[in-house]
Amino acid sequence: MKKYITFPLREGVHSRQAHCDIPDGLYEREHGRNGFFGPASHILHKHKPTGWSQWEGPLELTLLDLNKLEDSAPCPWKARRFMHNAQTQVHFWKFGASMPDLARNGDGDMILFFHRGEGEFFCDYGHMSYREGDYINIPRGTSWRLETQVRNEVLTIEATEDLFVLPERGILGHHAQFDLAVLDTPKIDDAFKAQYSDTRETRVRAKRRGQVTTVTFPYNFLDAVGWHGDCVPVKLNWRDIRELLSDRYHLPPTVHATFLSNTIIVCTFAPRPIESDPGALKVPFFHNNDEFDESIFYHQGEFFSRDNIKPGMFTLHPSGFHHGPHPKAFAAAAANNQGERKYTDEVAVMIDSRYPLQLDDVDAVKVPDYVHSWKE
Repeated sequence: MKKYITFPLREGVHSRQAHCDIPDGLYEREHGRNGFFGPASHILHKHKPTGWSQWEGPLELTLLDLNKLEDSAPCPWKARRFMHNAQTQVHFWKFGASMPDLARNGDGDMILFFHRGEGEFFCDYGHMSYREGDYINIPRGTSWRLETQVRNEVLTIEATEDLFVLPERGILGHHAQFDLAVLDTPKIDDAFKAQYSDTRETRVRAKRRGQVTTVTFPYNFLDAVGWHGDCVPVKLNWRDIRELLSDRYHLPPTVHATFLSNTIIVCTFAPRPIESDPGALKVPFFHNNDEFDESIFYHQGEFFSRDNIKPGMFTLHPSGFHHGPHPKAFAAAAANNQGERKYTDEVAVMIDSRYPLQLDDVDAVKVPDYVHSWKE
């Protein structure tokens, strides 16, 4: 078990509680380790930690407008990859027709997050309908396809080192955030049985070692009549997530974890009450997280901590650089101390990676000067 060197020390002006009752005119920055799970200190600054005047070098805080990506074929292996490392692949998949073939990922588990669209999900285990706001977690080796009559936009997250699991809730109990009963699994229902009659040959486009092999069957491969076990796709909609909250303390983002692998944390930010205690921070705190790259996909709503962010945009903040709320958001939160605004309405998916994430060729969708958007 890890044992951190920990001893409570203090020097000069400091608050009694992190993220609360920060003296007027000062700005708190959290210097934390291990993705908000490790040791942390809170430094009070005379100036905002994001008040840089110039930024030079190979790494920067980046904003992408994924709305500008073109549609691709109705096959997940044709989706546009825009971020990756050896353990993680992240794509944005835009298509407007049903998948003609089955897909099977032999490289890793996949999470599909449906930003736009609706349709039917068929797999080895049966059938589920899906809609905007759904996650579908697909275990490695599952054969599946989507049927749709509308345009879909899907964020796909692939973990190659280990499977996705649900986070431990500890003393909160296993009903915290969402009861496991809200998770949907595929059913061998009338819709699944109806596709039994499809006698045409089936192609399975299987990805392994980053290469796609096509295996053809002279019958419908999805012919299961039953199953039992726990290696099965599950579906969760963000509307079924009941956010953890405190009206007196701004909770760290990892509290909102939805799925975990060995190397990445997938969190869901859903609408929640804004902290009502006058002394509590109302927006994410200034911080530098030196073990995890932090990225967020913005799904819908008005994003309280960011200015000029629209649904379909994506941010990447590499580890080793501090960041925090935009000036307008910080000012709006301060002005909201009397509680005029009661709730956030943002929905976003956060992907934190223990290993550095590399952006692909994204110049065409990169929003210029994002790093300077913190200027007053």
